[in-house]
Amino acid sequence: MNPTASAPGPDLAADCSRCFGLCCVALAFARSADFAVDKAAGDPCHNLDDADRCTIHARLRPEGFKGCTVFDCFGAGQKVSQGTFGGRSWRHDDGSRALMFEVFPVVRRLQEVLWYLVAAMTMRGTEPVRDDLEAAVTETQRLTGLGPQDLAALDVDAHRDGVNVLLAQASGLARATYPSAPRTKRTRRIGPGADLLGARLDGADLRGADLRGTYLIAADLQGADLRGADVIGADLRDADVRGADLSEALFLTQVQVSSAVGDAATRLPGTVRRPDHWA
Repeated sequence: MNPTASAPGPDLAADCSRCFGLCCVALAFARSADFAVDKAAGDPCHNLDDADRCTIHARLRPEGFKGCTVFDCFGAGQKVSQGTFGGRSWRHDDGSRALMFEVFPVVRRLQEVLWYLVAAMTMRGTEPVRDDLEAAVTETQRLTGLGPQDLAALDVDAHRDGVNVLLAQASGLARATYPSAPRTKRTRRIGPGADLLGARLDGADLRGADLRGTYLIAADLQGADLRGADVIGADLRDADVRGADLSEALFLTQVQVSSAVGDAATRLPGTVRRPDHWA
């Protein structure tokens, strides 16, 4: 069995062809290095056409919409569009418009939870908690199938908190299958939630490290070995992972990879694709 997660199923991968451009309408963004303009939640992005397609999709980064290139709905877009609202577009159903926009981020969070659970189930060493993981998958899937009103009222934080305990157990079991890397002066600060902003960790042996929720913004990870490192919730924006080995990093998402700076020598798991802008 592959020690890392297998590729998510189609229900956990975004399918924009079956979505009503929800991420381009429901969510707000502020003018910044990630977005060229301000946009309020519920207002369609000016780049969205009448067929719910982005008119600058191939030019997002040059046009100043880097944030769009690192976003992933984990399949929530088509789930809400085709499932929760039965194929009724916000363009033609004013009565459901506000509710659809409220439900979309809720379902996105649930779909992200599902992604992590599926990943944990396929990791080496997590056999002792497989039954619990499977039960959590079943319950999370049930929640994604609730009606619009129930989804809008759902306490996602409470559900996520319970799942996080289970994911932490799975992480500990999976990381224990990797050799413990010796601590050095450069890696002494490493731990869950650590502030490693701009840290120099090039060439570091980070196998089996617990990097849950760490701030690795603009960190130098060139040539680092992150096999078996838990990176769930780690902020990898502008982290330099050129030549790094992320092939068996635990819970590594497309969002994290797309927000980092890598190259052809960066080793990635089969769960994510190499971003076009890395070239």
